[in-house]
Amino acid sequence: MPFTSFIEYLKLEKNYSVHTITAYENDLCSFSDFCKEEYEDDDITNIHYVQIRNWIVSLVESGLQNATINRKISSLKTFYKYLLKTKQIEINPLVKHKALKTAKKVQVPFSEKEMETVLVDISFTNDYEGVRNKTIIEMFYATGMRKAELINLKLSDIDYAAKTIRILGKRNKERIVPLLGKLENQLKEYDSYRKPVDVHQKEELFLTGKGNKIYPNLVYRLINDYFSIASTKVKKSPHILRHTFATHLLNQGADLNAVKELLGHASLASTQVYTHNSLAELKNVYAKAHPRNKK
Repeated sequence: MPFTSFIEYLKLEKNYSVHTITAYENDLCSFSDFCKEEYEDDDITNIHYVQIRNWIVSLVESGLQNATINRKISSLKTFYKYLLKTKQIEINPLVKHKALKTAKKVQVPFSEKEMETVLVDISFTNDYEGVRNKTIIEMFYATGMRKAELINLKLSDIDYAAKTIRILGKRNKERIVPLLGKLENQLKEYDSYRKPVDVHQKEELFLTGKGNKIYPNLVYRLINDYFSIASTKVKKSPHILRHTFATHLLNQGADLNAVKELLGHASLASTQVYTHNSLAELKNVYAKAHPRNKK
């Protein structure tokens, strides 16, 4: 069955990304196909929780992780909330549903030594791509921005006079972060290499060697390649750099609310996932400094 009005709602009112909208649509179609096969009816607007529960059981039996199943159910929840809002249904069949339990994944940030190795000790090639790659790493570490935010960053977002960077985050929420001195110097060096490459007069800050807008795989690959030299950690990605930014700030005593604003989180709950590593550092400082722990 089509979900045209719901998709338009996600796009125009919720400002969800194309990737997110596609995931929602796929989840709804998957459930609709299940209902058609099992109950000979693909109209999921007139559904009961027992049918959703049977779908969940089938997903578990297919070997999907609980986190993936929870995400699919979240798509259904959003859909039924929309149907309630538009008065297409009177009862949300998922109103009493509880998410499946999932194991919490610990995101291990890069250490300050690993960051120094990449930004100080590694020799970047003295050409456009080398300077661009170092600038991208500096940008991630200095701002904590998301991969998509960096990809969409524009030349006009850098304000050298005010020493700030404007970041357009999720759902078009704007935030301003400081432009640190080292990053400013790196950006100015990058700009001198960028000008000859920008043959298409692009507004995006970061470009490929052919002068086009950079893309997610390129960003992920360069982060993974450079940090593979400095770190043995299993996961090396732009998100780990975001995690590193937050953890290092908290380790140095930054206020949690300030970190929340810099990351562009809507609530402190989202920021608090970064505190477990800073807590380990705090325990170490406490053990060394507390009078009752000294000999």
